[in-house]
Amino acid sequence: MNGPNADPARGTVLVVAKAPVPGRVKTRLCPAYTPSDAARLAEAALADTLDVVLAAPVGRRVLVLEGRPGDWLPEGFEVVPQCAGGLDDRLAHAFGLCEGPALLLGMDTPQVTVGLLLSGLELSGRQASFGPADDGGFWALGMAEPDPALLKGVPMSVPETGAVQRRRLLRAGLAVRQLPVLRDVDTAEDARFVAAQAPHSRFAGEFRALTGTGAR
Repeated sequence: MNGPNADPARGTVLVVAKAPVPGRVKTRLCPAYTPSDAARLAEAALADTLDVVLAAPVGRRVLVLEGRPGDWLPEGFEVVPQCAGGLDDRLAHAFGLCEGPALLLGMDTPQVTVGLLLSGLELSGRQASFGPADDGGFWALGMAEPDPALLKGVPMSVPETGAVQRRRLLRAGLAVRQLPVLRDVDTAEDARFVAAQAPHSRFAGEFRALTGTGAR
């Protein structure tokens, strides 16, 4: 899949996130967790994600944020507010901020690694990368030549989201490189699973603190 311009260090990583405010983020973790505890888990997941992006040798790092930055935000990121509209509009807007290879991900996969990010950015020409989530959505989407129109109208947060988005890429004539399947953190069971997958992450530490479990 690599081409003459497939250099991740020239690419952009976009992180689409909500500020971790109780009652406004990760509400599906409730009632297993209180809104405040859900926000703590969300903040830890976001911090893990931003740390990984900061460690990746990429050209540009952009946080596309709903809400206000907090002390969880490290230096090294441009912060852009999310636009109005549905999630498809907001993701399309994020890609519209970019020229050249770009990889978009959310704050729901604190188990992500630098290697996965770089793999998703190894793009050139008419290439895309696609990271499916095990709930039918996607945790990452990359395009060598960002085209916001390829996200407009894709039904979001439904079991067929990932399949529809991938078909869009293929029908546009893009060669799609599939990344590994990851599990988003949406429910309490997801939180348990992801904490076990990434036991040394901030997310796992927060999970253990809230549940009273020791390190595995």
